[in-house]
Amino acid sequence: MKRRLFLALSATTLLACKRPPVTFRNTDLTGATFGRQLTLVDHLGQQRSLTDFQGKATVVFFGYTSCPDICPTMLARLSDVMKTLGGDAERVQVLFVTVDPERDSADRLKDFVPWFNPTFLGLRGDAEQIKAATQEFRVFAARKPVEGELGYVIDHSTGAYVFDPAGRLRLYVKDTSSVDDITADIRLLLLGN
Repeated sequence: MKRRLFLALSATTLLACKRPPVTFRNTDLTGATFGRQLTLVDHLGQQRSLTDFQGKATVVFFGYTSCPDICPTMLARLSDVMKTLGGDAERVQVLFVTVDPERDSADRLKDFVPWFNPTFLGLRGDAEQIKAATQEFRVFAARKPVEGELGYVIDHSTGAYVFDPAGRLRLYVKDTSSVDDITADIRLLLLGN
């Protein structure tokens, strides 16, 4: 009888201690089987992979420096997220992966990406490496000829991927997500959710 009472009390205690499921404001990708690898060179010439940033929430955004609208808007929004996070921003890394390796040299990325926030890193590789990265993350990127000085633009996926400090892909953030929603979700990840 005592044993049954002990087991019943133990089960009740375990259920009471279990955390309720977390509800993110952005798209929950917990358990995703893609976006597990990324190894490219940053705008400072250092080879980087996702494992370099374990211990931080990592935001990966694919774009290009000549993008007329989505990329600068999203990078500005992520910069605002960093400001809103205050001291917690030290535990967040934003990575901008170019989908235009032909034009986006290391120097060009160095001028463009840190302008939004000095901690942001631009990543690049050759055409094959970028193709492998976009396939790994299921990112759409296609060159489209246009008239004028640019000669082409790149139609591409516009959201960002967020990894928790343990290095697991957890969220997809649409380019229309608010600073408050992105900040709230990153705070949850930094708390270990």
